[in-house]
Amino acid sequence: MENLQFHIAIDSSLFCKDPESSDLGRRIVEYGIEMIHELGYEAFTFKKLGQRINSNESSIYRYFESKHSFLIYLVNWYWSWIEHKLVFATTNIASAEEKLEKAIQLLTEEVKEDTNFTFINEVTLNKIIVAESSKAYHTKQVESENEKGFYKTYTRVVDRVCEFVLGVNHRFQYPHMLVSTIIEGAHHQRYFSKHLPDLTDCEEGKNDVVEFYKKLVKSTLKG
Repeated sequence: MENLQFHIAIDSSLFCKDPESSDLGRRIVEYGIEMIHELGYEAFTFKKLGQRINSNESSIYRYFESKHSFLIYLVNWYWSWIEHKLVFATTNIASAEEKLEKAIQLLTEEVKEDTNFTFINEVTLNKIIVAESSKAYHTKQVESENEKGFYKTYTRVVDRVCEFVLGVNHRFQYPHMLVSTIIEGAHHQRYFSKHLPDLTDCEEGKNDVVEFYKKLVKSTLKG
């Protein structure tokens, strides 16, 4: 039986032409992810991407106006995918505690490839989110871009998990701070474990990041 193919809907303001509408657009996204991971965001250019996919640089600009807008698109796709997984994982669960535990698991565990989406490698995209996504909003234009909704998929995920937090402890004063700390902190710990191991306590083959944040949240909400 073949896997069902799902579609992640991305706000049309985030691209000039929907990359999912053509083979070229899907190749731009697929190989763009590979190259940002290989080269780093700073060294990545549309010219290099055009050479990789045997297309004119100008053809890429028909889909994205800049590499910054391309990174914004990838960030939005990633968090829309996470939201999709989060809804699927928690819909039929009544317990707020269990919903929160499922959410923490999803937000902190190592990402595996999702065969429901054929042209995006979620494992590689996750590595970009961990290493590069802060560059999407560490800009002088962040406030105006936020007003345009460039980061709304990320905030939707945080808002959804905040509901679980308040379901466990409705008196807790800092749900957004807690959830964003879980997400960003887990990303840092994953990065440290690969590149700066002296800054973390992760051990190869163990689920230390997931267990740390589960214990942290449990003790925080009890307190």
